[in-house]
Amino acid sequence: MASATTQTADHFRGEDFATLLDETLGRDSGFDGSVVRGRIVRLTDDYAIVDVGLKSEGRVALREFAPAGAKPEVQPGDVVELYVERYEDRDGSIVLSREKARREEAWTSLEKAFEANQRVNGTIYGRVKGGFTVDLGGAMAFLPGSQVDIRPVRDVGPLMGMPQPFQILKMDRARGNIVVSRRAVLEETRAEQRSELIQGLTEGMILDGVVKNITDYGAFVDLGGVDGLLHVTDIAWKRINHPSEALQIGQPVRVQVIRFNPDTQRISLGMKQLEADPWENVALKYPPGARFSGRVTNITDYGAFVELEPGVEGLVHVSEMSWTKKNVHPGKIVATSQEVDVMVLDVDSAKRRISLGLKQVQRNPWEQFAEEHKVGSTVEGEIRNITEFGLFIGLSADIDGMVHM
Repeated sequence: MASATTQTADHFRGEDFATLLDETLGRDSGFDGSVVRGRIVRLTDDYAIVDVGLKSEGRVALREFAPAGAKPEVQPGDVVELYVERYEDRDGSIVLSREKARREEAWTSLEKAFEANQRVNGTIYGRVKGGFTVDLGGAMAFLPGSQVDIRPVRDVGPLMGMPQPFQILKMDRARGNIVVSRRAVLEETRAEQRSELIQGLTEGMILDGVVKNITDYGAFVDLGGVDGLLHVTDIAWKRINHPSEALQIGQPVRVQVIRFNPDTQRISLGMKQLEADPWENVALKYPPGARFSGRVTNITDYGAFVELEPGVEGLVHVSEMSWTKKNVHPGKIVATSQEVDVMVLDVDSAKRRISLGLKQVQRNPWEQFAEEHKVGSTVEGEIRNITEFGLFIGLSADIDGMVHM
C-alpha cells in the first residue's frame, strides 16, 4: 500500500501540474485573445453563461449587452461573438467580453477602410484635452479640435451624439490609437459642391448662403463650396456705411448672382436686387414743389443728404440751406440723424438724383422785412461789426443792414 502511494506521488512530481490542469480543462492557448462565437446558455443576476465549444463554459458581464441603466438585450439561445480574455484557474471557467469582441470587429473593419481610403461612420461622445473622443462602432478614436470643421466651431454641442462620417488620418492597432477627421470629409464634400455649383452658375440666379466674413467694403458669402462678394452698395437700397450695420457672421442670406467670371471664378452678389426698387415712379411720388419730411443721413462740404424713404435720398445743396447764412458749412446748420422738412426742387430719375431745398420751407426773411419796413422808415438795431467802409447793424436775428461811412 505504501509502495502504491509512493508511486503515485512520484508520478505527479514528474509532471507540470499546470499542464495537467490545462489538459483537464481543455485549455487551448490559441483561443486567448481571439474572437469566438458562443450560444448563451442561461442568465444570472450579473452574468450571461455562454457555451463557446470548449470543455468549460464562459461568462460575460450583462452590462456589456446594454447601455448603462438599460435592460440587457440578450436571451438564452442567442448566438453572439465574444472575445476570449482568460481562463480562471480557480474553477476553470472562461472570462469573455462582448465589448472587446465589438472592438476587434471594429478594428478589422476600420483597417480595411483605412487601406481603401474610405470614410467611416462614428459618433462624437466625449471631450478630452485637445479634442474629442469618437465611437467608431466599438473602437475609440481621437478627433483633434482642429479637425472638427472647416471653420472654428464655438459650440460642438449639436454635433455630440449624432452619427456622421469621418476620415481616418492615422491608426496604430498595437497602441490602440486612431485619429480621425471630420474636416477632411467636409472639405471633400465642399469641393464636390463647388464643382457642381460653378458648372451650373449663371447671372441672375438666386442662391442661399451664409455670411462668412465681413470687411469694410462688403461681405463674403459662402454659397456651399464657393464664396461670393456682396458689396456694401448691393446689400440694401438705403445708405449703409458699413456692412456690419445689416449683416452678421453666420447669418443666412438669400442673394442674387449679379456678375460671374468663369475664368477667375469671381462671383458678385446682391441682396437689394431681390427687393422692389424704391426709385421706380419716384418722380410721381416726389413732384417738384411738394414738401416732405426726411432724416439727414450724411453731411458733406457741399451739402447734406436727406433720406425721404429707405433707399431714396435727396441732396440739399449748401446754397439751398439758408436765406441768410452764406459760406457756412452745412454741419453748422443741420446735424446727422436730424429730422428736417424739405421741398423737392428737381427730380432726375435716370440719374437717381433729387434736389431738395431746406430754406424753401421757410419764409424768406428779406421779403418779410421788406413788407414790415417801407423805404424811408426808421429802424433800430445793434451794431454787430465795424469796418473801414461802414457799420453792420443787426435789424433782426437773421438780417443785417450796413451804414456806409
